[in-house]
Amino acid sequence: MQPAPRAERYLFATSIPFVLAHLACFAAIWTGVSVADLMLCAGLYAARMFGVTGGYHRYFSHKTYKTSRVFAFVLAFLAQSSAQRGALWWAGTHRHHHRYSDGAEDVHSPVRRSFFYSHVGWIFSEKFDKTDLSLVPDLAKYPELVWLDRNPYVPPFLTGLVVWLLAGWSGLVVGFLWSTVLCWHATFAINSLAHVHGSQRYVTGDQSRNNWWLALLTFGEGWHNNHHHYQGSVKQGFRWYEIDISYYVLRGFAAVGLVWDLRLPSARAIEYGQKLPKAVVEKAAGQLAASFPVAPIAADLRARLQHDLAEMMERWHRQLDEKVETIRHDLDELFHAIHIPAMPTVAELRDKASGMFAHSPCMNDIVERTRQILLEGVRDELLGRRPVAAAA
Repeated sequence: MQPAPRAERYLFATSIPFVLAHLACFAAIWTGVSVADLMLCAGLYAARMFGVTGGYHRYFSHKTYKTSRVFAFVLAFLAQSSAQRGALWWAGTHRHHHRYSDGAEDVHSPVRRSFFYSHVGWIFSEKFDKTDLSLVPDLAKYPELVWLDRNPYVPPFLTGLVVWLLAGWSGLVVGFLWSTVLCWHATFAINSLAHVHGSQRYVTGDQSRNNWWLALLTFGEGWHNNHHHYQGSVKQGFRWYEIDISYYVLRGFAAVGLVWDLRLPSARAIEYGQKLPKAVVEKAAGQLAASFPVAPIAADLRARLQHDLAEMMERWHRQLDEKVETIRHDLDELFHAIHIPAMPTVAELRDKASGMFAHSPCMNDIVERTRQILLEGVRDELLGRRPVAAAA
């Protein structure tokens, strides 16, 4: 018997600066709010949002373009001025998210955990407190990036100090703190809202969504379903009308030689022609199969085949360990020979899949794999076996 998993621990002390930053925004009641302060707030938001999207995400997490070590350091410093921890920590947790997107091990899935947890709660979990360098070996070989990651709040402290020296207390509160908090929640909304609200153009095996207003707030990150479909693309707005400000900025940097080798998706990938990876088909088929309860199908079959099934089950039990394929073949013949009203037809599975998922050239693969999962589930139900949990 395996021990019960340890309850997740939260580092409440680390949440204190986060809460105080929000409360300090109300100091504007005493410092006042000028047009210059608001313009500074907008400028700092824009600069640091690009640092998050063009630096943390598109460069450090996905390497969608190339740049020099000097400019990589500039990108890391700019991104970390948003006070979202180190570039290596950010990239590592994000790569982990993509590996297990909306699965049991996902860092911040609103499907698996609460909306609040996916938005901000996971940040204070002891489980994700330290940088896992094994997730970012390509970045960990650069000492300057490791130093920044180990001193994540040097950039925001220096940025805040310069703002205070140049713009005073109102500049610090309105310009720096307001833009910091806005940048936090815009970034966090991609982890939470972009997996809940919006549309799905592609089958990705998760709940990623495209959301136009999130895309505007986050300089293109709101085209989240596009991104999960083709993670290696430097642009996330695949259509001409999908505004992607970070991509436009990177195109400008490429024009002056600061970055190069911008990776773009092929026309076939954009137009649904890309064959889905086996893992995505498996996840989508699992979701579709879960929408059809196995127990009623097995009960219907059991009622119709009481005598023959008893004899067959006895034979199956004798052969189970050494002739699994024979059992599956018998089941397949049985299902083809006998009409079971409770068992969804291929047409019903295809209709249900069309309602659940975006259009995909692999829809037949998903339906066929769903049928296999249902047959396996019925077999286990009839044999009284505990089904093995499907991979999330």
